[in-house]
Amino acid sequence: MSQANLYSFPAVDALAPALRAYVIQAQNAGIARHGVFKVAVSGGSLPKTLAQALLPAPSSDADTVHWDKWEIFFADERAVPLDHADSNYGLLKTELLDKLPPSTTQPTVHPIDTNLLDDTQELADQYEQVLVHSFAGRDSVRLPIFDLLLLGCGPDGHTCSLFPGHELLRETDAWVAPIEDSPKPPPRRVTLTLPVVTHAVKVAFVATGAGKKEVMKEIFEGGNGLPCALVNEGAGDRASWFVDDPAVEGVTYVRRPFNL
Repeated sequence: MSQANLYSFPAVDALAPALRAYVIQAQNAGIARHGVFKVAVSGGSLPKTLAQALLPAPSSDADTVHWDKWEIFFADERAVPLDHADSNYGLLKTELLDKLPPSTTQPTVHPIDTNLLDDTQELADQYEQVLVHSFAGRDSVRLPIFDLLLLGCGPDGHTCSLFPGHELLRETDAWVAPIEDSPKPPPRRVTLTLPVVTHAVKVAFVATGAGKKEVMKEIFEGGNGLPCALVNEGAGDRASWFVDDPAVEGVTYVRRPFNL
């Protein structure tokens, strides 16, 4: 069975250009496939790393980020207003979107409907309808297939808002599910479900810092049903990890040299 790719770099400064090359390759493949690049992003430290990777000016035509072709969704979102400190949309806007050059044609971004914050089931259902509208009707596709998912990894091995041991990990029907009892605040959220995550064309995790090394050991050497490990199992070599050396210190899983 194919296995996830683990790419390790001395520091984030070395990781960012490789992540850029990987994202641009996924972008170009998506545009070639259907004229747009459908990507879902998570929160945490990811938007900051993405900005470091994607904001520098292109070095060549092949190195260009075609923002006008991007369609950005959220792999998970908190049930808070878009300008709230906990909003993944707000984080991406502040760290990345607001820093795009003024001449840039902005990407299409799909935030949650904040009129539905009081009912997370409604919020999830509405966001699923956004996906249905973008990816074709549910009657014609069993699952939406993103060109790329850009995810983080929590110290407990969670990704999106899929937490270890949570019943949501067994959800197989919904594309987007509500969660009222997130062990990490805020408790009320919506998230892509595991089958949607593992069906993406590519899944990229970004995990940095020595604080991650214990959980990385568990994900790559044990698994133990941790959500990140379940994504690795489901996606195989369509999953790639971009990490710095401190995050995988002591992890015996084979690192691959990064080349596209």
